[in-house]
Amino acid sequence: MKIDGRTRLCGLIGNPVEHTMSPAIHNTLADAMGENLVYVPFHVPSGYVGDAVRGIYALNLLGCNVTVPYKSEVIPFLKGLDPLAERIGAVNTLVRTDGGFIGHNTDMPGLYRAMCEDGVEIEGKKVVILGAGGVARAVAMLLKLKGAGEIIILNRTLEKAERIADEVNGAGGNRNVSALELSEYRKLLGGEKFLAIQATSIGMYPKVDEAVITDPDFYGNMYTGYDLVFNPAETKFMSLARENGARAFNGLKMLLYQGIIAYELWTGKEVDSALAKKAFKAMKAEMGIQEESAKNIVLMGFMGSGKTTLGRELACRMKTTVEDTDRLIEKREGMKISEIFSRYGEDYFRRAETKLLSELAESGEGPAVYSLGGGTPVNPENRKLLKRLGTVVWLDIRPETVYERLKGDTTRPLLQCADPLGRIRELIEERKSAYSECADLIVNVDGRDCGAIADEIEQKLIRRAEN
Repeated sequence: MKIDGRTRLCGLIGNPVEHTMSPAIHNTLADAMGENLVYVPFHVPSGYVGDAVRGIYALNLLGCNVTVPYKSEVIPFLKGLDPLAERIGAVNTLVRTDGGFIGHNTDMPGLYRAMCEDGVEIEGKKVVILGAGGVARAVAMLLKLKGAGEIIILNRTLEKAERIADEVNGAGGNRNVSALELSEYRKLLGGEKFLAIQATSIGMYPKVDEAVITDPDFYGNMYTGYDLVFNPAETKFMSLARENGARAFNGLKMLLYQGIIAYELWTGKEVDSALAKKAFKAMKAEMGIQEESAKNIVLMGFMGSGKTTLGRELACRMKTTVEDTDRLIEKREGMKISEIFSRYGEDYFRRAETKLLSELAESGEGPAVYSLGGGTPVNPENRKLLKRLGTVVWLDIRPETVYERLKGDTTRPLLQCADPLGRIRELIEERKSAYSECADLIVNVDGRDCGAIADEIEQKLIRRAEN
């Protein structure tokens, strides 16, 4: 882009600013939208915030972002605040008006937009916030405004958490915000599963191998973990969440959307989803994050659901291999599954199954299609490993369909009983909760041919990638 006398300037003030990702967002958007605009960071030393605000206004900057440690310190030097920034008590975006800048907070709308895109619900939900700093306060206010059912702030210093809880409860509505000392986190376990938002700096360099809580039981009580840290892309908090069956996200999309909202405020132009993806790609390139390659597909379901046939079809379409985990175990052990059971028992087989899944998940190889034994997901450890192995597709099937497909198969021990259909119903019902917990996608296979099922899976995978 040519820089000339009409080029408008936007920027960032903070200390430090050397590792900011914001130029990648704004310069990508400006270039794509044909705006004669350049975004640059400004390192402002301590004690010079007022001078910086007056200077950027005098130099006719269109707008400016504000980062740590100046999000509150900048407020006295502004013409005014938008209602959300005033309520939160922190500013990250300055918008030029006659006579001075108006302070906005796009961090929290950015977080909300990112969470909505990731399918994370807030309204009526139980949410746990780790930390009691300025970010935690802003998050608590956002959750309050968006109708969270219960908000618990966990912090090492209880008084700080209580202060935030009192402030947010004082904003009106239900007094649904409470505080808990970090050491008492086990009081939250065993009940309703919660969304946890990690709002501390733990996990950032140099504390990349640390997490505020490391107890697997805590993560096992979560359904989703959201870490506001974005570098590294995979924090210890996120790893622990995924290892214990929860979904996990970092703060990179929050950073993206807070920047997009600021850009829209400055330019008056709306950024569509295609441009948002382009800016996101630029951010990841700046951080050295490679674009995610195609994931493995893991087919899960009761016997007779068509995993083997569908696996071959999907592997053919993906131009990759299909592996049956039962066959892989037979190859390793040098004997059939039935012989493993008769010689060593089911516990031995299940340990071999878990060992195989662990090795496959750790290998990082792929993409491939994996077909599971019907009982594989029943083991909680296996469910965690399957989440790491790839996109888990549950082939949901009615007991009657299983019976019709397999009633003449004399090789199935399950069917060699007085009431095979009743036994099928019983086992499907027993496994349903394990399948549901583990599944990324659910596809009904009753009365459908293999091609139609494969088409549906492909379309659902495309939509997941787009999100």
